[in-house]
Amino acid sequence: MKRTFTLATLSLASFFVSAGQSTPKNIIYMIGDGMGPAYTSAYRYYQDDPNTKVVDPTVFDSMLTGMAHTYPDDDTVVTDSAAGATALSTATKSYNGAIAVDTKKEDLKTMLEIAKEQGMTTALVATSQINHATPASFAAHNEARGNYDDIANDYIDNKINGKLPVDLMLGGGTQYFIREDRNLVNEFVAAGYQYSDNFAQLDQIEQVPAIGLYAAKGLPFALDSDKARLTKMTKKALSLLEQNNNPFFIMIEGSQIDWCGHANDIACAMAEMDDFAGAISVAKEFIAKNPDTILVVTADHSTGGLTIGAQGQYKWEADVVKGVKATAGVLAERLMASEDMKLQWETDSGLEYTKEREVLLTQAKQVGEEALVMAVKKLISEASFTGWTTSGHTAIDVQVFAHGAGYEQFIGSQNNTEIATKLISFINKQ
Repeated sequence: MKRTFTLATLSLASFFVSAGQSTPKNIIYMIGDGMGPAYTSAYRYYQDDPNTKVVDPTVFDSMLTGMAHTYPDDDTVVTDSAAGATALSTATKSYNGAIAVDTKKEDLKTMLEIAKEQGMTTALVATSQINHATPASFAAHNEARGNYDDIANDYIDNKINGKLPVDLMLGGGTQYFIREDRNLVNEFVAAGYQYSDNFAQLDQIEQVPAIGLYAAKGLPFALDSDKARLTKMTKKALSLLEQNNNPFFIMIEGSQIDWCGHANDIACAMAEMDDFAGAISVAKEFIAKNPDTILVVTADHSTGGLTIGAQGQYKWEADVVKGVKATAGVLAERLMASEDMKLQWETDSGLEYTKEREVLLTQAKQVGEEALVMAVKKLISEASFTGWTTSGHTAIDVQVFAHGAGYEQFIGSQNNTEIATKLISFINKQ
């Protein structure tokens, strides 16, 4: 499959910048992992006030500029997060599993690295482990996304002009940064970074550089924990960057939209969408005070083949989704431990414990927790008329949203590499 990162593409982006359009000083790049168009549509109905006749628009609706094509450079049109993020970071398509390397496994320069070379402050924020595929593709290089320890090492070893690549990191991943063979956190602290490992003390981070790691791997799902943890990390990160008073590049990932999509868990997905939307609103508020900033939001791919409407019925019940109080995994765990299945089910799912549901849940419980998780998801999807076609990714085009200085460049249908080309052109103008 042909790569679409060409000199002509770069020249086009350079033309737009030189033609007098605004060149931003700061770049906020937000990636909703797995967030295909069905997710933003579903979120509109999920957050709607039912007391108004017209369905209320969302923060996504206020910024929509175009669509992006997500295919990788291998023998499939369906990308994974590593290839998707590599395209969004380097303007070059690669193979599934690639972390900022090309199909020959040669390193590709990322926009974060270019920003660092230009003297900009750099930051990564994610609800996954900070060395997961998407953030990794901005600050590390590896032939395989699963080499988590080696990727974490790059956050120290991948020097840019003798400096560490990322000035501010917030997310999960302590098990990869504090290991028997190497304690990267100690190395960060020795390099002058403030370290935080208690999310409740997020506000106590007072400086850049800093690293905050708040879980062994990914943070707990929003539905099962702090429903605004990405929003809070985004607010803190932008506050620190503003205080730092230097042009900056930050990538913020709503990582677990994808994880919920893989699980076919609609309540989980909408809670992640709500947190991601909150983080976007924080970014828009930042731009209101700092108009020399651009915000670009997109997805690396869509996950799960989500459909709003299923079973041949012309309906989607957002209220059912809103009524679910825990992810399917946690709900099943509680049902396994409960002696009152009816009370537990109705408390956590918001759905009636009908005879049909009782039979399915009881039978699944007898088989085991995994079967119970599947039964919970099936019942919630059926009750809400939510459809899923896969537990993997799909090749559907994803949306592009932009706001602030230079947003006009992101209007229309484009390849995902073109998004990176345009942002890199902004960085090179620093």
